[in-house]
Amino acid sequence: MQKVTFSQAGCPKERSDGLISMFREYFGAEPTRFFSAPGRSEICGNHTDHNRGKVIAAAVNLDVIAAVSPNDSGVVTVKSEGYPEDRIELSDLSAVDAEKNSSAALIRGVLAGFKNRGHEIGGFCAYTRSNVLKGSGLSSSAAFEVLIGTVLSGLYNGGEVSAVEIAQIAQYAENVYFGKPSGLMDQMASSVGGFTKIDFNDPENPIIEAISFDPSEFGYRLCIIDTRGSHADLTPDYAAIPSEMKAVARHFGREYLRGLTREDILGEIAALREKTGDRAVLRALHFIDENNRVDELAEAIGRGSFDGFLSVINRSGESSYKYLQNVYSSAHPNEQGVSLAIYLAKALLDGEGAARVHGGGFAGTIQAFVPQKKLEGFVSGMEAVFGAGSCYVLDVRPFGGAEVTL
Repeated sequence: MQKVTFSQAGCPKERSDGLISMFREYFGAEPTRFFSAPGRSEICGNHTDHNRGKVIAAAVNLDVIAAVSPNDSGVVTVKSEGYPEDRIELSDLSAVDAEKNSSAALIRGVLAGFKNRGHEIGGFCAYTRSNVLKGSGLSSSAAFEVLIGTVLSGLYNGGEVSAVEIAQIAQYAENVYFGKPSGLMDQMASSVGGFTKIDFNDPENPIIEAISFDPSEFGYRLCIIDTRGSHADLTPDYAAIPSEMKAVARHFGREYLRGLTREDILGEIAALREKTGDRAVLRALHFIDENNRVDELAEAIGRGSFDGFLSVINRSGESSYKYLQNVYSSAHPNEQGVSLAIYLAKALLDGEGAARVHGGGFAGTIQAFVPQKKLEGFVSGMEAVFGAGSCYVLDVRPFGGAEVTL
């Protein structure tokens, strides 16, 4: 496990001092260890990971940090700033239906995942602070899961549990305990860190390729705009995407879409439309094209073509809008903040840069690559509509889950 200082983790002294003070006040003791896990930005590969596709993602310089003290109580107690305490007894790590969609479910699931894989677990107290805002599209839940896994690796396993395995355990917690059928991309990007291409064809052994890339070297900045839409009742929208894609795959006797071609889909399109419906067919075609775009994006980066990079990002966004259809919920057609944000972003960029839906979609955030010369006007223009602080200007964090030293 990598060890970094608070400064290297981008955590100012007032934030780390505040964390220590909060731990001391809440638990009446001094913390002995500190850990951090970053949020992530999906760069390309929108909704491909759950069907064993490819993605390019980047850890960002927003994180969840924890002050921690191990104990032999047989209990894990986690107090997150602004939220009630979670208390998990190690003697019973079975899934609890009443905990679904809660942070307690994530903690319990990570503990169970470690135990099931033969790793050591133990009690600890933790106080966490996050600037990966919930619902920001930067995967606060994945960062929290990876944080708990990083704590367990550091406290009880000598920091030897790999970043890949921590991500796999985190996904298990989210799928089985939390109840969200997510793919592995969010957790992997947070756990591994940096700018990475990940191939999930074999989820137990994903192929991870580090990519040396910094948009600022080309005079651009990565922005995430939070439209502040509600994520309530959107789980069925998210769940329908992998479900519909897999319905198409089953027509070909497969469990996942990976391995099918556009020609396979088009050759069976009449039968597929009748069996799965038009939206499922469009989503399957998006998957196949998006998987190819990930390779195209990596190739553009490799030859130093930022124009090629922007072209792929824009085409990825267009496919998500038209074919994946995850820009707004069909159950709430009057709430289209993401659609509006994309339009406004493109108007402000005026033919430059790129803008697209970010992450799972339906509500929440968009991603934009903005020329430095237009950054001030872009931020003020977006925040005039979506509110102060809604436009994040981010940097790529070169490491994932880590132990932090003072």
